[in-house]
Amino acid sequence: MTEIIMSQTPPILHGPSEKERKYDRQLRLWAASGQAALESANILLVNSGAGTVGAETLKNLVLPGIGRFAIYDETRVSEADLGVNFFLDDSCLGQSRSQSLTKLIVELNPDVQGTGYPNEDAKTLESLLAGSPVFTAIMYTHPIRPDQLSQLEAYGQQHRTPLVAIHSAGFYSSFQINLPGAFPIVDTHPDETATTDLRLLTPWPELVAFAEELTKNIDSLDNFEHGHLPYVVILLHYLQQWKAAHDGKYPATYKEKTELRKVVQSAARTNNPEGGEENFDEAAAAVLKTLVPPSLPSGLKEVFEHEQTDPVSLHRSGFWLIADAVKQFYERHQCLPLPGKLPDMKAQSKVYIQLQGIYKAKARRDAAEILQIVQTAPGGEHVDPAEVDLFCKNAAFVKLINASGGAGSSDARISRADRLKSAAALEFANDETAALTLAPLSLLPIYLALQATAHVGTTSTSTSNDSSSSSSSSSSADEILATIAEQVPGAEKHERVVQAAHEVARAAGGELHNVAALTGGMVAQEMIKIVTKQYIPVDNTCVYDGIGGRCQVLRL
Repeated sequence: MTEIIMSQTPPILHGPSEKERKYDRQLRLWAASGQAALESANILLVNSGAGTVGAETLKNLVLPGIGRFAIYDETRVSEADLGVNFFLDDSCLGQSRSQSLTKLIVELNPDVQGTGYPNEDAKTLESLLAGSPVFTAIMYTHPIRPDQLSQLEAYGQQHRTPLVAIHSAGFYSSFQINLPGAFPIVDTHPDETATTDLRLLTPWPELVAFAEELTKNIDSLDNFEHGHLPYVVILLHYLQQWKAAHDGKYPATYKEKTELRKVVQSAARTNNPEGGEENFDEAAAAVLKTLVPPSLPSGLKEVFEHEQTDPVSLHRSGFWLIADAVKQFYERHQCLPLPGKLPDMKAQSKVYIQLQGIYKAKARRDAAEILQIVQTAPGGEHVDPAEVDLFCKNAAFVKLINASGGAGSSDARISRADRLKSAAALEFANDETAALTLAPLSLLPIYLALQATAHVGTTSTSTSNDSSSSSSSSSSADEILATIAEQVPGAEKHERVVQAAHEVARAAGGELHNVAALTGGMVAQEMIKIVTKQYIPVDNTCVYDGIGGRCQVLRL
């Protein structure tokens, strides 16, 4: 009897795994693929100055589960650290700050591995960079020594590693992302309403035949069938009528589309028990947003026009092979591959599923055509078809970040200097009319003041017992303004630049924990975008004003 009962008992339904329960919320944001990228990441933090903002950033990367991290920090823990750094306590006094931070930060997530340097394995930053596995991304805090910065930039250029500079002083902070040349993002997670692509002005034969079959006797349909025609079918039907009456042309202007909307609205039946037809209301509402001719989005146009000359990048990623195939597809068909997603609409389940199948089949055909183009290109046989599918579904929203060049090259440094001067001229000009346009004032003065204190001398600080002794905390407002004048001549005369310089000088290199914590959260968010290659990271500088409580993104 027991065997019979057991044989009739349904199998146990397995719930989510321990990892899925632990990372449930973030899996909803970047899915299993993003989590896998995060868990394989190897992050380096070069910590200097007060170092609080670096620890706060790393905390927000350890909690979601990066694979491993390393902290390079030559400073020893002082009394000053204990007042501003949550991850240090009395027992850490006089100890290596990197190793003390590592010990307490890894306690947040036992899945993460961390190491503090300098240690017996690597006593200098140079030896750490030379002897460690390639880092996925590197963060460094200001103020930093020029020799260390040069080493990091050379490493980033050689290994195509993203570099993120972080600076926090008093109520101000900023961070700057330097990506290794053009950095493409395919999975940008656009708003769902923006991804609807019904192709009503360029329908393919299967869609046209389906719509004609459902509407060939539209006036004689009973109320139920008439009230459950999908709005896509309704619009296709009345578009054909419009073309027949307008020399084969679709409605193009706002006035013409409004006229078509009135035609659709007037076709709805009101003599039914419901007093109207929701599907016709949906069709009328969709006229303006769906009757749009195919066009090339600016982000994808930038991808098509970008000259990819780096053979290393081309070899490592199939992105550029797929992008070239999509470009050929667009030139051939004058439209992008169909995403294949159909929005919800009032319809009979059977009819909706058939319509959904038509869109999905067309999307699969488009993706297959692009995959065929990719596979005929050199190296294309190694491209994952899933990567092609993802590109096709998101083609209209692909974004190329930092397309002007990567960190570390002399050309990039020159262009950054030129962009800083151009940005200053534009921002200061906008400030002059801000009162008239009610626009907020630029935060560029804060960035200039912070940048003026971003570097220290080349003397080693490994034996220092004061975490701020190596910083430029002693810089006076006049010294800061003099440095600003070298970077952007004339900027030092602006009143708000002078105010920012005095505030940075007053902070004397010290960090406020709440400002550092907020900044660390923002930087970690951008780091996750870079590591997972999802969403759109900041391009390329973000400045935070803790006094005014606002941020601004600048491309410098």
